[in-house]
Amino acid sequence: MTTFSDGLLLEQMGQGDVASFETLFLRHYDRVYGLLFRLLGDRGEAEDVAQEVFMKLYDNPFRPGEEHNVSAWLYRVATNMGYNAIRGRKRLWQRNNYLVPDPTPDPVETVARNETTAKVRRALATLNPRQAQLLLLRQMGLSYEELAAACNIAPSSVGTLLARAGKAFREAYGE
Repeated sequence: MTTFSDGLLLEQMGQGDVASFETLFLRHYDRVYGLLFRLLGDRGEAEDVAQEVFMKLYDNPFRPGEEHNVSAWLYRVATNMGYNAIRGRKRLWQRNNYLVPDPTPDPVETVARNETTAKVRRALATLNPRQAQLLLLRQMGLSYEELAAACNIAPSSVGTLLARAGKAFREAYGE
């Protein structure tokens, strides 16, 4: 069985080959979804945003002859769309909070877990977007090389930036 490179699949996709898009989708969906789930914390929302990310790829294929790192592009787009979804969720919550307050409190047995999750998300929200993206992608198991490509930074800077992001997260989480 022949495995085609992402570049070749993009080129074929640009020529209207739907099977090439399906191959790219199957190859990259799990990691894009994983990133979005960690960022958004909601399976359904992560699935919706992941599909939107791939629709962007489908609607805007890269130009033939150019070298592209598809996974890095997908992670960047997913991160940006994830943050947009969070901002939209905050705006919706603020609107709904004034109109219809939630009458039901959280169950007692989930309070500790919800507090920890909220504390982690608050700590991530205090970081700059690149730091949060680096931590989330590294937690997903991406190599330094993949992190450099996804975050559009020099590979030699990844270790230092990760260390700073980790320190900033620990400080924010500890407060």
